[in-house]
Amino acid sequence: QVQLVESGGGLVQAGGSLRLSCAASGRAFSSYTMGWFRQAPGKEREFLAAVSASGAASYYADSVKGRFTISRDNAKDTVYLQMNSLEPGDTAVYYCAASTGFGFTTSLRYPYWGQGTQVTVSS
Repeated sequence: QVQLVESGGGLVQAGGSLRLSCAASGRAFSSYTMGWFRQAPGKEREFLAAVSASGAASYYADSVKGRFTISRDNAKDTVYLQMNSLEPGDTAVYYCAASTGFGFTTSLRYPYWGQGTQVTVSS
């Protein structure tokens, strides 16, 4: 198993940037694909981005492509989500998650989750 803890959320104005971090502990972090999801009130959990276990490959949802960048540092057991050009529609709780497979965009394929961090974008 792997335990995940997100940080870096907060309040930011539209057009601003935030970098989220997700620190992992437990079983070998470098063996997992890592993903970021978000969930806004009254909406389903939405896939944002994922990065392969080695960090060599990543993929994004169309809604954030070009604005968000996922990366990982396996030496620090941490995955990041750099978010630029934030919009009020990006307001949500952001979650990191771990999967043993690659290419998944559904939350059902990610068995391990952090507790989430709130991101609020003001207009």
